[in-house]
Amino acid sequence: MRVLILVENLPVPFDRRVWQEACALRDAGHEVTVICPQMRGYTQAEEKLEGIQIYRHWISGEAKSLTGFISEYASALWGEFCCALKAWKRGGFDVIHLCNPPDLLFLVALPFKLFAGVKVIFDVHDLWPEMFEAKFGKRGLMYWAVRIAERCTLALADVVIATNQSVLRAVKQRGKLRDERAFVVRTAPNRMNTAVEPDASLRAGKKHLVGYIGVMGNADGVDYLVRAANHIVKTRKRGDVQFLLMGSGPEHAELIALRDELGLQDHISMPGRVSDEFLCRALRSIDVGVACDPINAYNDHCTMNKVLEYMAFAKPMVMFGTVEGRYSAGDSAVYVMENSAEQLGDAILALLDDEPRRMQLGTAGHARLTQELNWERSVEQLCAAYTTAQG
Repeated sequence: MRVLILVENLPVPFDRRVWQEACALRDAGHEVTVICPQMRGYTQAEEKLEGIQIYRHWISGEAKSLTGFISEYASALWGEFCCALKAWKRGGFDVIHLCNPPDLLFLVALPFKLFAGVKVIFDVHDLWPEMFEAKFGKRGLMYWAVRIAERCTLALADVVIATNQSVLRAVKQRGKLRDERAFVVRTAPNRMNTAVEPDASLRAGKKHLVGYIGVMGNADGVDYLVRAANHIVKTRKRGDVQFLLMGSGPEHAELIALRDELGLQDHISMPGRVSDEFLCRALRSIDVGVACDPINAYNDHCTMNKVLEYMAFAKPMVMFGTVEGRYSAGDSAVYVMENSAEQLGDAILALLDDEPRRMQLGTAGHARLTQELNWERSVEQLCAAYTTAQG
């Protein structure tokens, strides 16, 4: 089949899940095109990479307010529709694969389904209504508009795939989906160089290195980790711990300001977006990985990529005890069951001071990822979803 994948919140190949899906579909014999935004260093408007055609469009800045939210998605929809028309004129497509958020991408797919019979697959990465509520802290008219958009996308889709069972249960209930039209395609890293040598310089001369990798937005809880570092350094009087916080996002500048305000410049490195090579060296070097996404209705449904990446490198974790976080990590993490920076810091220190336990947790995580949550199982489900859509 000719497949068109739409993703709005990250570019490819930076978005690991979408890129892995695109490559898996290519390997299954499909012709794959991806439309994504120009951002995070990927600004080339057109590119063919590993046999996959990529169109990138301009987008306004990542939303930090309601006005920014409207601007971001309006510019994204216009860019995606223009790129979809270009892809249609240059060869067409049989399937549109919509990756949320947002749940507005059905507007791009709608004319192609109505007038050309194109099949639609809805790939639910996040529950957008819960994400909206976590981002803006309230419900209102816009929240219910988001719920309507989700319902419209579910109604348009021929097949729905979700990142985990929690998300699948929610969308099956909301969209009244039949079991045979719903699939779980879990995210799992499959192309990371886990054999790279560690880099001792990342420790900045300290005994321990604590790592974070991921987006830095107001729903990701990185401020908890910065304040946990402050607790470790100032309250617990530990000067032997270095923190390496990798990633970027709308809150990156504010988090740097918070770090500097707390006087932690010598204890927290924040390099922003890093290369894959740097990331792999860092993940090989850290003693403990942290997932600081706070416990709430949105994060309880999320499978965090960072958790799986720590597991790929056999690194133990400290994390807030979200429902899907606990399912993914299993016995490879220490769970903090309250959104508390102090408790997060104490748990990090306890694990740093217990090397045998770190080894035990890291080994358990690697085994769980490679045996139960491996990408090959997800590819089987992805291909089954496409077979169902084709039928």
